[in-house]
Amino acid sequence: MAADRPAPHDIGRLFLRDPESTGGVDEAYFAELIREVPVHVEELDGLLSAHLDRAIAEVDPVERAILRIGAYELCYRLEIGPRIVLNEAVELAKRYGGEAGHKFVNAVLDGVAKVVRAPGGRR
Repeated sequence: MAADRPAPHDIGRLFLRDPESTGGVDEAYFAELIREVPVHVEELDGLLSAHLDRAIAEVDPVERAILRIGAYELCYRLEIGPRIVLNEAVELAKRYGGEAGHKFVNAVLDGVAKVVRAPGGRR
């Protein structure tokens, strides 16, 4: 981790310390994402890379984070339906991503969902 970048647990602590940013946030789920996505990042990036038209490192950082969260949910939060995962990711991309980022996020996560949530799929 670069010296000028906070570690994931520091990001969570900073975010949760600000009451204005946590309104309506499921703090336990947020903490899970902050803790678990980095643990599984190589696996998640591998799944995502199969559906990308460029290297994962070349994806906009905001959209890359959204994709990793979506891939994590598809793989490890089976109680969340794939349509919900995709919809939430698309909404995040519309709000925080690039102009057409939501379309990109939708296409990539749809591909991942077809692999990991298909009957006989990875999960």
